[in-house]
Amino acid sequence: NNNWFAAWAYWQLRYQGLDTPRLLDGGRRKVESEGLPLTSEAAALVPGTVTLPSVTREELRAYRDQVLDGIGSPDRGLIDVRSPEEFSGELAAPAHLPQEAAQRRGHIPGAINVPWSSTVREDGTFKSLEELAALYASRGIRGDQEVVAYCRIGERSSHTWFVLKELLGYPNVRNYDGSWTEYGSLVGVPIETGTGNGQRN
Repeated sequence: NNNWFAAWAYWQLRYQGLDTPRLLDGGRRKVESEGLPLTSEAAALVPGTVTLPSVTREELRAYRDQVLDGIGSPDRGLIDVRSPEEFSGELAAPAHLPQEAAQRRGHIPGAINVPWSSTVREDGTFKSLEELAALYASRGIRGDQEVVAYCRIGERSSHTWFVLKELLGYPNVRNYDGSWTEYGSLVGVPIETGTGNGQRN
C-alpha cells in the first residue's frame, strides 16, 4: 500500500525517541518493479543495545481532546487523508475493509480532504518537493500553523505526516493515530458529511 505501514512504523519509532529510522521511497513495490533481488531468508541479527529516551515525543502525536479543542481554530490545519468517499460519508471504511467501519460516517468539522495518494506517483514514490509544497499550499495548509493529520487507524496519516514533517520540513505536525476509528465512534461529538472542505485562504 505504498508504504502506509512502513510510514506508521517510522512515525512510531520517531515518537518513541529514535532519530535515525529510514523509509524506502516507493517501498517493496518499487523494488519489485525495478527487478531488484529479494530474499525470503531471515536476516542475521547482531545483538546490541539501544537506549531510548525516558519520555515519548508527544509533540508528534495528537489526542482526541486536542482534536476536539482545535475544531474551528484558524491556527490549525486539520487534514483528512482518507479517500473522498470516506471523507464525504459515502463509505464508512475503505472499500476493501467494510467490516472495519466506525459507528458513524463523515469527517471532523473543518477538516480538509487531501488524500494520501495525492502525494505519490504511480510507482509509489513521492512526488517532488515542489509538487508536494504546491499541493498543500493550494489547500490552505501552511507551515506556520499546527497541522494534524488523520485517517482511519493512523497508518495513512503517518504517510502524510512523513511528507509534511520529514520531506517538507513543517515544524509542527501531529499524527492523530486514534483517527476516525476513535472519533467516528465517540458519542456527542460534531461530525460533518458531504464533500465540503474547511479550506482557509
